[in-house]
Amino acid sequence: MPTKTYLAFDYGTVRIGVAVGNSLTETASPVQTIANVNGTPDWLAIEQLILQWQPDELVVGLPLTIKGEDQAITPHVKGFIKALHKRSGLTIWEADERFSSMAAQAELAKMRASGQRTKRVSKDDIDSMAATLILQNWFTAN
Repeated sequence: MPTKTYLAFDYGTVRIGVAVGNSLTETASPVQTIANVNGTPDWLAIEQLILQWQPDELVVGLPLTIKGEDQAITPHVKGFIKALHKRSGLTIWEADERFSSMAAQAELAKMRASGQRTKRVSKDDIDSMAATLILQNWFTAN
């Protein structure tokens, strides 16, 4: 089976975290964050990332409650998924993103404590790490 490249997105009302990974190693790495102003993502930046990484498929984190129900932001994420599919033409997988931001904060704190990371953790770092964890969890589940 050929190796596939994936871009993953952690949609937020201010920023969208982005990560990249592949099906061979089933690992992901943070890429960057993209501005989301008043519910309008920086589509040019997203298109540039798609051109740069040439992903085969996309993964978008779907925010759910502990009970697995939609959150207030979930309809916005579904709208983003629809627009992203229309613009990219790529297959998009939805991934459960419960607790991804908390897990990202914990992971970055651990990296900082161990000396793997020396600079302060920003909100951009948390969002791109959340996208990384969403993709890695999606690989594990699939």
